[in-house]
Amino acid sequence: MNKIVFIIIAVLLQGCATSYQKTGFSGGYSETQLDENVFKVSFRGNGYTGRERVADFTLLRSSELTLKNGYKYFAVIDANSYTSNSIYTTPTTSYTTGNVYSNGNQAYGSATTNTYGGQTYNISKPSSSNTIVLFKEKPSNVFVYNAKFIYKNIRQKHGIKDEKK
Repeated sequence: MNKIVFIIIAVLLQGCATSYQKTGFSGGYSETQLDENVFKVSFRGNGYTGRERVADFTLLRSSELTLKNGYKYFAVIDANSYTSNSIYTTPTTSYTTGNVYSNGNQAYGSATTNTYGGQTYNISKPSSSNTIVLFKEKPSNVFVYNAKFIYKNIRQKHGIKDEKK
């Protein structure tokens, strides 16, 4: 039973992870063109996004830019990944309930106070950036990624429908 609950929670949380999108409130990709065939590509995730997903989406955006600009291959010449950490503590609320009984001149009572909240959560938001160089032909002396291969496989891995269809 506990295993089923855990699986359901994991699936729901995965749905909250940053989707593949332009940078918005919950994260996403952005790029800056540095030269005719050089780009800096970044992807920022939210607190539900894993590092692997962020790295994959940075490569996916790199492959899209490569294909969009008429190139076939790209090389990562500089890569950075980092995580920003923050702490959030929920507010506390207290409720007090009481009972009073009387018997002649005497009164008896009891009270109970319950406090809720005050949990502290650590939130980690992973980010990744790559500086890439695009190539029309595969160079022999540099490790390069095949843009079509990366584009197809990462979209398939994360269940992203092809936008061209």
